[in-house]
Amino acid sequence: MSFLDVLYFIIPSAIFYAAPLILAAIGAVFSERSGVVNIGVEGIMVIGAFVGIVFNLFTVDVFGDFTPWASLLAALVVGAVFSLFLAIPAISLRADQTVTGVALNLLGAAVALFSVKLIFDKGQTEFITERFARFDIPGLASIPVLGPMFFHNVYGTSILAIVVAIVAWFVIYKTPFGLRLRAVGEHPMAADTMGINVARMRYIGVMISGALAGVGGAVYSLTITNNFSHATISGQGFMAIAAMIFGKWHPLGTMGAALFFGLAQALSIVGGSIPYVQDIPNVFLLILPYVLTIIALAGFIGKANAPKASGIPYIKGQR
Repeated sequence: MSFLDVLYFIIPSAIFYAAPLILAAIGAVFSERSGVVNIGVEGIMVIGAFVGIVFNLFTVDVFGDFTPWASLLAALVVGAVFSLFLAIPAISLRADQTVTGVALNLLGAAVALFSVKLIFDKGQTEFITERFARFDIPGLASIPVLGPMFFHNVYGTSILAIVVAIVAWFVIYKTPFGLRLRAVGEHPMAADTMGINVARMRYIGVMISGALAGVGGAVYSLTITNNFSHATISGQGFMAIAAMIFGKWHPLGTMGAALFFGLAQALSIVGGSIPYVQDIPNVFLLILPYVLTIIALAGFIGKANAPKASGIPYIKGQR
């Protein structure tokens, strides 16, 4: 296997595994840009993964080939609603956002696993039969070198993740809504004096975060595991938060960081098929994504500047 063959193999896999991380991490950007720390991304991804699989299993006869996409829509709605368990205490009740996020992670796993046991009477769901199909992008797939690397046998979810990151950059930095969102995350009192409803903007930011994290969880379960169990989402939410910090709270930087973590995940799963990499003990490949997450957080969390009001409840009239 030549070096080019290795790239043809590993780069599409990295993009494939990065797609759920990109979606969840971009969601976290919206929440933190509004001033709310969303530690509960992991729990929302768990709920999204569960809803995506269950919706797929029970509606496949109704939606047919469209079932995977309908499942993503269901996960989006449920993720947005589930994020209210963070938004209401953190914004309206001014509770500690970190503690609330941790509670959301525990609640998400508990609700999903209890529901699986209740519905299927066992610890995991059945495997789905209607999956996302791979396809070649017409014209682009025939480009020498780059075509087979980026545009051959791609998943629609990978394209969706990249498009979401680009749209998020445009919305946050090029629209009045994005300006208001950043204002309430940087200086909510100044935003309030300009007539911006701080609480409403923060609710919107958190619900967008929940919607995208739910879709990210569903993408993971619908494309990678094809079922749901206790181990379906195992740290991907925290990787998404690390990607957001690594990317300095910028949508495109976050996407790049998520692609980096996606590469690490791809190596941990398909590394046994790559020359030289297959000689590395499997245990090292399995822990690689988590080690890189720790290194990224340790190396960048002190250097990257979060929105100034992130994690600080806003009380009207107080700085």
